[in-house]
Amino acid sequence: MIIGTTKELKNHEYRVGLTPDNVQFYVSKGHTVYVEKGAGIGAGFSDEEYRNAGAIIADTAKQVYDTVEMLVKVKEPEACEYDMLRNGQILYTYLHLAANPELAKVLMEKHVKAVAFETITDEQGNLPCLRPMSQIAGRLSIQEGAKYIEKSYGGRGILLGGVPGVERGKIVIVGGGTAGTYAAKAAVGIDAQVTLLDINPNRLAYLEDIFGASVTTLYSTEANIRKALAEADLVIGSVLVPGGSTPKLIRREHLKIMKKGAVIVDIAIDQGGCCESSHVTTHDNPVFIEEGIVHYCVGNMPGAVPYTSTVALANATIRYGAMIAEKGLEKAAYTNAGLANGVNIYGGKCTNKNVAQSLNIPYTHITDLIG
Repeated sequence: MIIGTTKELKNHEYRVGLTPDNVQFYVSKGHTVYVEKGAGIGAGFSDEEYRNAGAIIADTAKQVYDTVEMLVKVKEPEACEYDMLRNGQILYTYLHLAANPELAKVLMEKHVKAVAFETITDEQGNLPCLRPMSQIAGRLSIQEGAKYIEKSYGGRGILLGGVPGVERGKIVIVGGGTAGTYAAKAAVGIDAQVTLLDINPNRLAYLEDIFGASVTTLYSTEANIRKALAEADLVIGSVLVPGGSTPKLIRREHLKIMKKGAVIVDIAIDQGGCCESSHVTTHDNPVFIEEGIVHYCVGNMPGAVPYTSTVALANATIRYGAMIAEKGLEKAAYTNAGLANGVNIYGGKCTNKNVAQSLNIPYTHITDLIG
């Protein structure tokens, strides 16, 4: 198979879809790999490293798009890339289509075979290609929250870890999945007071076993959410519906009961956000203030640490990319149910139920199209 990657165009997105190690692996299996000139520089990988690994360096993104059968990216294509997508081309990347109906329409119209990292599942039903970015986003959420709660950014002006004789800051984490768990680890590490809410009693029990008395776990009800928000200095929104739109658990009315200068970091923003007042921001202009509450809603948080993010993501996605390259998407998806769950668009149809429900479009099971 002919595989390739291009330079990411999203604001301050320095990650890259393939590392030189990935290239070497694909080439060793008899595949051909194209890499756009300069694609890996932001993540710390030179064109020479890719060339030494066996890649063909392309001068432009269009040359890659026009040549490859499978395009491996990190983020969804930008609007200026839509015209380069081809009928039957495999697009293997994060898509988050529930929050991007225009891209979903383009992928269906162009009959692109779109495989989303965020909906691939493993044998246990986990999300192996989403996990590393959730881990990074969880840790970063505390790092960024601690910065933007500083007074100069409009925050309350407190030190979350406190000092002797001064109360420690209160961090509330809504959602106890991978991102929420790693946010809790980072929050405990800075000695903040931490409360974590989730709707899964088994998950709450597991988290209590991990963190003990350092984290207060609460079942996520309206009453508990309101009480926690009223006391919070920093709120981390880490709710996930795989492939689907995120429920708005933090509503606009809740902002009025929060402390002025408190911070909300909405990790779920790439799926629409779990805070009603959230909208996507960029690394150039990451925060805005509404009702006196600082909102941090950067849609590609892990892009701020591109080397770590790129290597972690490449380690997770190469397994499934190799299946596609070796067998072709159809046979790979037919024989691996987890990979089949990653196919969001195929043959002009939406093949992921949560995406279809979020976009209010018809759903077709992938095996009905490839079986």
